[in-house]
Amino acid sequence: MAKKGKKYLEAAKLVDRSQAYTIEEAVELAKKTSTVKFDATVEAAFRLGVDPKKADQQIRGAVVLPNGTGKTQRVLVFAKSEKMKEAEAAGADYVGDAEYINKIQQGWFEFDVIVATPDMMGEVGKLGRVLGPKGLMPNPKTGTVTFDVTKAVNEIKAGKVEYRVDKAGNIHVPIGKVSFEDQKLVENFNTVFETMMKVKPAAAKGTYMKNVTISTTMGPGVKIDPATVK
Repeated sequence: MAKKGKKYLEAAKLVDRSQAYTIEEAVELAKKTSTVKFDATVEAAFRLGVDPKKADQQIRGAVVLPNGTGKTQRVLVFAKSEKMKEAEAAGADYVGDAEYINKIQQGWFEFDVIVATPDMMGEVGKLGRVLGPKGLMPNPKTGTVTFDVTKAVNEIKAGKVEYRVDKAGNIHVPIGKVSFEDQKLVENFNTVFETMMKVKPAAAKGTYMKNVTISTTMGPGVKIDPATVK
């Protein structure tokens, strides 16, 4: 295990690891324990009682944070004719078809999210090998394969974040920046928490919400008591 720095260790002393806090207390603590000089991202982590190996317990989707993420996402839209115009009007950063597929094949990645209309997926699918490992492949479950490109672009620009359960049953979701007002981080967290409860698979057995923490980039995790989330 990597050795923790002095600043981290000092910050970690402020967090009582045996205690689960309310989200309000946790946000305050997480901000206080952020030791980096830049505006760190605040992230929520959920350990869920699911078995991701089973198809009916794989959780994946997207949620729009009421207060955004603090980061402007660069959106690339793959579409044809009218839908290209629609994507441009909605504020997509890049809109095209074959030319961008070629650019990506040559190693271009100046974007954060891809939206594709369903009729483009045959072409976009060719990029599976390069986009898949980076988690950039458009997917109907996250609303990024759609003919409603206006809605897709607007939501991404407004602060839509994707979530996906990993092999160990964990989900990590950014909920904003350290510079956000406490209340805005709390609202963003509550929206994500609510979503996690809604997507609970019917097949999940036992305790579903096993552990919830928030942390900042390079900062210690602060445990949240799920029972206190309104």
